[in-house]
Parts: sequence; structure tokens; C-alpha cells
Amino acid sequence: MNGPLAGAAPRFDPYAAVHKGLRALMADTLIALGRVDVGNPGEFHRTIDRVVEMLDFCRSHARHENQFLHPAIEMRAPGSTGASAIDHALHEQAIDQLKKTALQLPETPVAQRTMAVLELYRSVALFVAHNLEHLHREETAHNTTLWAHYTDAQIEALHDELVASIEPAQSIFIMRWMLPAMNPAERERLVRKLRATAPPQVVEAVLHAVRDVLEPQAWSVLAALPAATANGQFAEA
Repeated sequence: MNGPLAGAAPRFDPYAAVHKGLRALMADTLIALGRVDVGNPGEFHRTIDRVVEMLDFCRSHARHENQFLHPAIEMRAPGSTGASAIDHALHEQAIDQLKKTALQLPETPVAQRTMAVLELYRSVALFVAHNLEHLHREETAHNTTLWAHYTDAQIEALHDELVASIEPAQSIFIMRWMLPAMNPAERERLVRKLRATAPPQVVEAVLHAVRDVLEPQAWSVLAALPAATANGQFAEA
């Protein structure tokens, strides 16, 4: 079993939260595509937009890892990110093809849409399946390497640099998927850190984005949280 030894204090994990959000995003998008009513124009177009949005985020996420996390791992353990780098390249190719197919669907005659959507659904399912294996490798092999060569403070600083590079709209988008996918303690740590480090309007935008997708009690807990008063380990990404 990869990761910290049983009973050891948990290490800072730069992958955990964003990968929970990614799994939720991919699963929900795949389900929506599988059940879409091709005879309902509004639902059909919204679903295609969701597929494209999911693909665009997957591309952006991989590129951020390429820019920030992979170089840090390679610096201390050359060759350690080779398999993931290949995955990212393959994902880029798959995203290009899937996005092209999705964007062409509205031009497909209505009589042929059911089969065309089914073919896209199966292709997206394979893309998701490969991504799930890839995320597991990063959370195990990559974290093991990071923990062996960097302190938690160094990893968190690297992670915060990555987060700071993300456009605000995209940050709010992934927060909408991350926060509901996290456990209560993880959600609270993240929102406390946001209240301590982000402008109030950003915090309010995040809370607004998740209000309708969290249970009322869970949202109320987050909305009432004060700013963090001390540094700590946070699982957001």
C-alpha cells in the first residue's frame, strides 16, 4: 500500500482534493451524456456544452501539473514522471478528438443523433477510465516521491503557486465540483484557508457556486466559518 505508514501523521497531499473534484466532474458528465434526451434541444445542447467544459478542464489540469508538479518531482527523481507525461500527451490527443466529435454533434441529423451520442458516450467512458487509473498513479507514486524529497511546507508552497496561477473563473468552476466531493473536515479546512488568504468576493463567489449543490446543513457550516487564524495543512488543490 502506497502512502504514509499506518499511524503516521498525514502528509500534505497536493492531489487529493482536486482529484476528488475531477472524479465527480467526469462521472457526472458521463452520466449526463448517457441519459441525454436527444429530442430535447435545450437539454441536448447543454449536455454537449458540459462535455466540452469537462474536456477543457481536464486539459488545463494536466498542463498545470506539467508546469508545476512534474518539474519538482523530476528535479529530485529524474524519470519519475515519465509514465504520467505519456498519459498527459495521450489525454491531449483524446481531448482534441472528443471535443471535435462533441462540437459536430449539433450538426448531426436528429434521426442519427441517438447513435452518434452513444458512440461519443462510449469514447468518453474510455477517456474517464484511463483518467481514473492515471489519477491513482499520481496520488500514489507521485506523492511517494514528493514526500520522500520535500517537506510538507515545500509541497504546500508549490501547490499554492499552482493554485495562484489558475484563472478565477476556472477556480470557481472546480470548487463547485471539489467541495461537494470532499468530506466535511476537508471542506472546512479549505474554506478556512480561503477566508484567510482570498479576497472576500472570491470566497463569496465560491460559496455561491456550491450553495445549490451542497446539503443545506453542510452549506450553512461553511458559510459560518471564520477565517483561519493559524497556518495548517489544507487538502485543496
